Amino acid sequence: MTPEPDPFVRLRPRLRGIAYRMLGSAADAEEVVQDAWLRWHQTERAGVDNAEAWLVSVTTRLAIDRLRAAQSRREDYVGFWLPEPILTDAPHSPEQMLERADDISVAFLMVLERLTPESRAAFLLREVFEADYGEIATALGKSEAAVRQLVHRARVQVKDGRARRPVPADEQRRLLQAFADAAANGDIAGLKAVLAEDAQLVSDGGGKVASFGVPLLGGQRIAQLYLAAALRFPQRVRYALVRLNGEWGLLRWIDGALESAQSLQIADGRVVGIHVQRNPDKLARLAQGLSGGTASA
Repeated sequence: MTPEPDPFVRLRPRLRGIAYRMLGSAADAEEVVQDAWLRWHQTERAGVDNAEAWLVSVTTRLAIDRLRAAQSRREDYVGFWLPEPILTDAPHSPEQMLERADDISVAFLMVLERLTPESRAAFLLREVFEADYGEIATALGKSEAAVRQLVHRARVQVKDGRARRPVPADEQRRLLQAFADAAANGDIAGLKAVLAEDAQLVSDGGGKVASFGVPLLGGQRIAQLYLAAALRFPQRVRYALVRLNGEWGLLRWIDGALESAQSLQIADGRVVGIHVQRNPDKLARLAQGLSGGTASA
């Protein structure tokens, strides 16, 4: 008779997904999941009625603790903090593609940054992972009534930050390809054609590489920035479309080295926002994934 697989092995993708959405860091998420694994193997299994509920609760609590510590450290972070981008496999259907993009995109993770750690956990467990209120109450050590309040308030905050409607993947890819072609060729007219006049760019260098300390505002200024890169590194800049955090995004190489991962937000047929991750520490796992396969959450 084949022995049943360890519940942890079966649930690991779910646990990793919770931890990544809580922390915005694949490295921190893996450490949280590893800590959960250690606790799972140190506990008396006979006393665990529901392995999935137990593992989700432990992972959530560990992620909350780590997020609180991370938020304290981020007060001293140089410049803007952006989530660590991850490569994601393309879902099979357009419906899955839209759903995946909606709950793991960089823009969505940035909206989640507005929430307290417990509100973030309650919202994610309910809205993304479809846990019932009783399970969330157990995970957070709160009453169901308190959890319902947390989720309700989080929904309002998240809705306010997600005013624009999702964009179909084919439209997203078409615009990003046009943007990438114009950027690679130093075509400022082509860049301005796809950038909204009020577009903004935010970059994260982590104090290790140059980045803007304030958002760069306006399609004209952003177009000039990409033109400057093309002029400074003629024939040495390369862009590629990849699936980043469930959506089409851009990777940029300069002189053969991965320089940035760029997530672009689109509304009304134009690029309205760009999140540029340049921090080498946050690009390391992504670069490794490019050479060894994709990672997902």
